[in-house]
Amino acid sequence: MTGRIHSTESFGTVDGPGVRYVIFFQGCAMRCLYCHNPDTWDAAGGTEMTVEELLAPFRKNRVFYQNGGITATGGEPLLQIDFLTELFEAAKREGIHTCLDTSGFPFDQANTAFLCKLDRLLDVTDLVMLDVKHTDAAAHLALTGKPLSSPLGFAKHLDERGVPFWVRRVIVPGHTDDEKELCALGRTLAAFRHVKALDVLPYHTLGKKKYEALGIPYPLEGVPDATAEDAARAKAIILSAFREARAKA
Repeated sequence: MTGRIHSTESFGTVDGPGVRYVIFFQGCAMRCLYCHNPDTWDAAGGTEMTVEELLAPFRKNRVFYQNGGITATGGEPLLQIDFLTELFEAAKREGIHTCLDTSGFPFDQANTAFLCKLDRLLDVTDLVMLDVKHTDAAAHLALTGKPLSSPLGFAKHLDERGVPFWVRRVIVPGHTDDEKELCALGRTLAAFRHVKALDVLPYHTLGKKKYEALGIPYPLEGVPDATAEDAARAKAIILSAFREARAKA
């Protein structure tokens, strides 16, 4: 089996615990307004690679990954769930920590065939990093082009399976920084017993040149970068609402 891979990063430090070997999967069905990797959208792009080809560089540098492991990101790795599962199963046979960085799409509670595949994958997944881009259904659809039911349904499934997960939120001025919505996110996360961490990241425009190179209009033209202070403020709001909701539970 082969997967379509956009690229790899040998020494990732922000994609899970420790130093990580990061694999960027090709293909994504979401069209997030703030996406900085539009070159990963095309499912037919990238390079076909086998599990062995992907694991060889990890083995070569394994001494550096003693406190880390492998992270599958993208794009959206779940769009290649069969290959992803084969990769993680091979990794676990070698005692490698596995992390999945995902938006939760294409999770669908009614799709029993996908759920069977997902549960097989989760059996060999040590950690999930889940992007929760918005908690309002209409705003989520406008922001990503996809329904909110996928990430929240996925989070619920992870919680029921007892899979630990981290939540990520990108703070985009005027889009994902509303105080009421940030409080709603905190309350939403408080219901999940297996959420272990919260990463709040500031939006940046570093991907703008990729849009220009691909001839795609930049969706957030004129929206300024968020600052580290913006992200810190948002995280404080989310965590305050989280703790308040937990205290009342």
